[in-house]
Amino acid sequence: MTALSSRRILICALAALGAACSGGEGGDQESQPTPVVAVQTAIVQAQPFTETLGTIGTVVGRPGHVASLGAPTATRVSRVYVSEGTRVSAGQPLVELDRTAIDASAQAAESALTAAQQAYERAERLNREGVSPRKDVEQAASDVAKARSEAIAARRSLQLAVLHSPIAGVVTRLTAVLGASVDVNQPLVEVVDPGALDIVFTVTPAEAARVKANAGVTLSAGQKAGGEALGTGTVTQVSAAVDSATRGVPVRVRAPAARRPLRIGETIFGQIVVGIHPNAIAVPAAALVPDGEGFKVFVVDAENIVHEQPVTIGARTDSTAEITEGLKGGERVVTYGAYGVEDSVKVTTAPASKGKAPAETASHP
Repeated sequence: MTALSSRRILICALAALGAACSGGEGGDQESQPTPVVAVQTAIVQAQPFTETLGTIGTVVGRPGHVASLGAPTATRVSRVYVSEGTRVSAGQPLVELDRTAIDASAQAAESALTAAQQAYERAERLNREGVSPRKDVEQAASDVAKARSEAIAARRSLQLAVLHSPIAGVVTRLTAVLGASVDVNQPLVEVVDPGALDIVFTVTPAEAARVKANAGVTLSAGQKAGGEALGTGTVTQVSAAVDSATRGVPVRVRAPAARRPLRIGETIFGQIVVGIHPNAIAVPAAALVPDGEGFKVFVVDAENIVHEQPVTIGARTDSTAEITEGLKGGERVVTYGAYGVEDSVKVTTAPASKGKAPAETASHP
């Protein structure tokens, strides 16, 4: 092989190698497209912000519209006329008690009253005749008063041998069991007027200090926000004492305009208004990204570049958060997709889908 032929072969090999390298680089660039992350943004504005306190409560009877009845003396249950959930009218019999002991006590009380009155009359006569001192008359008068009080109580027990409902309502509790012994003042039956119900929420002592009478309450069924909307209520009372069982403070709420009748014992979730900030800097809750022990947002500048900005959170709701430090208002922040972007990412507006608001995309430059 001549020197000229060898030179031609070397030149061709170098040219082929250069073309292969050029084609390989082009193929790699085409196979690695620029990443795109779909996001949406919102303008930060000063706006009224309502601060609420979420808490769980129970529907209960209103004071003055609940009747709890018990036995006037130790006896037995001889008859039960109702069951839990029964609707009753005022004066309707609920439970009948064994009258044996009650009748005996009433007869003994009447006999004691008669004897006391006779003793008083005799003391009066003897005192007029000068036989006995005036103090005997006074003692006899005291005995009459005591016997009369016991006789009245015995007559009242006779009347309560059959427990009648003092109000129209629903039987919410029934502990009377046919033939069972009952103690004095043991609750046997409870009746609640379903037309006069309140909701009692429980909050911590610190939270109770922020709840004011007449504050508005947004109500929903269940144990958390997002349940069946029941309308709004109003705080009527914040207890001055801590409940010994729950160690919380009861807050009583009245809901006269509930969207449906409330049920006794039903669980209700309430969002109590504890503050209104007329010019708060607020962002959608979706804009918040956890950052260590705090939060940050991504602010979009005039060139559509995002910059992470630490923020301090004040009050917040399920959908909105108040920003006390980090934003001044007027900024544009990433909302949907905030978890998928990084600092210095460029965002571009994406075409709007039919029936949806325009979205924006973020891409690495």
